[in-house]
Amino acid sequence: MGFRTDQIHAGVTPDPATGAILTPIHQATTFVQPSVEDYMATGYSYSRSANPTVSALQERLAVLEDGASAWAFATGMAATNGLFTALLNAGDHAVVSDVAYGGTYRLATKVFTRFGVDFTFADTSDLDEVAAAVNGRTRLIFTETPANPTLKYTDIAGVSEIASSLGIPHAVDNTFLTPYYQRPLEMGADLVVHSTTKYFDGHNATVGGAVVCRSREHAEAVGFVQNATGTIMSPMVAWLTLQGSKTLSERMDRQSANALAVAEHLEGHPKVAAVSYPGLASFPQHGLAARQASGFGAMAWFEVAGGAEAGKRLMRSLRVWTLAENLGSVESLITHPATMTHSDVEEAERLRVGITDGLVRISVGLEDVEDLIEDLDRGLSLV
Repeated sequence: MGFRTDQIHAGVTPDPATGAILTPIHQATTFVQPSVEDYMATGYSYSRSANPTVSALQERLAVLEDGASAWAFATGMAATNGLFTALLNAGDHAVVSDVAYGGTYRLATKVFTRFGVDFTFADTSDLDEVAAAVNGRTRLIFTETPANPTLKYTDIAGVSEIASSLGIPHAVDNTFLTPYYQRPLEMGADLVVHSTTKYFDGHNATVGGAVVCRSREHAEAVGFVQNATGTIMSPMVAWLTLQGSKTLSERMDRQSANALAVAEHLEGHPKVAAVSYPGLASFPQHGLAARQASGFGAMAWFEVAGGAEAGKRLMRSLRVWTLAENLGSVESLITHPATMTHSDVEEAERLRVGITDGLVRISVGLEDVEDLIEDLDRGLSLV
């Protein structure tokens, strides 16, 4: 089936009891068994291990990413934690994109290092640097592309080739582009991570995460950890995500078109010192972005002339854009990564990878683009 068909129908069948077109919310702790001999005959016993509503979402995510299996977690960070826990042991080493979500950096440096796991935060846009970062203890390469918040791209096929040649799994955080625009498993990656909080939900209604696996071996490892740690997604969140995902492609197309229009306007604005959006010809990796994905997404960043204080004044003055720590929703959001999403990254490391104090991240929504541009113009006139 085509992507738009699958995003509506995958994982869902009419409820056998009532014929309801929507998957029921199976808000139940336990499931009655017909007998001891027939225990687990239905596949369900206890909702920490499996729940029918969550299973429907997991099947849809696996279909959309073209994976063997998917596992839905309580949050995006729970999904990343599940991936790390499944693949890394004490004494192991992992290579991670030097620009990544602040929570990923925090999990690696403040939690997993306590248990003897080492990390190298490498410039994964440079294949030579990726190869050089690998050592005899490396058990995972984890890339985020486009990266949050600088939008740096990683050549997924190139890194996957390096990883495959060494027998190391390559996992890709595909949150910013989703499988509608970017297909990591088809480019050789082994696992895909999502914060479903973002584009799959799309309405600022839930927090959730997912890991999609290309192989049964990785699926079993991740699924075991999900059950053992209890970091599961709830049935209500799964149901809401099932509904939000039905319009994923339509939202992304419109939001991406809005993002391009906003970026083009800001690029010529006298109060803006720099603009970065993959769809702009001025974007340093525009060629890779065009080759690797079928769309450029709805994330961008810019710096206001006058530095960090001018940027903060702008964010305080906006009316249509909302200052908030999320992305991917129908509402346009504006964020200051240095003090919000990446505040746990040490200043020296943050500046080293290009997350400056004046960087303003925007997640472009579904509003009339003229209103978004007018609001930015008004705000910029006040700084």
